[in-house]
Amino acid sequence: MQYNLRDLASVIRSKNSGPYELTFDVIFKDFPTYEKAKAANIINKKMFAKLYNIPEKDIILITYFDPAKAIKATIVRPLPSGALGETDVYGAQQHSPLVNAVVEM
Repeated sequence: MQYNLRDLASVIRSKNSGPYELTFDVIFKDFPTYEKAKAANIINKKMFAKLYNIPEKDIILITYFDPAKAIKATIVRPLPSGALGETDVYGAQQHSPLVNAVVEM
C-alpha cells in the first residue's frame, strides 16, 4: 500500500550536521508504524538518491533509532555551509522532498 510519508510521521526535518553534511530525521507517529516502515526499508539509499538527485555515494548514513521511532539519513552537502551560492546555512529547509515522498509498505 502506498502512503505519503507526511501522513506516517509526526516530524520530518533537516538540519546542519557540520559544514559539509546535512542530516534528515523522520520521526514516526507510533511504534507500530515505525516498525512497519523499518521492516519495509522505505527510506533507503536508492530512494534518497532519487529524491535528492544525488549519487548514492553521497549518502553517508541511513540508520534507525528505535527508542525515538526514527530514521536518520546523513548526506554530503551539495555546497558547504556558508559557501558562495549556498542558500540554507542551517540546513533547515531541505526536508521538503521527504515531506512529499510517496512510500510503499
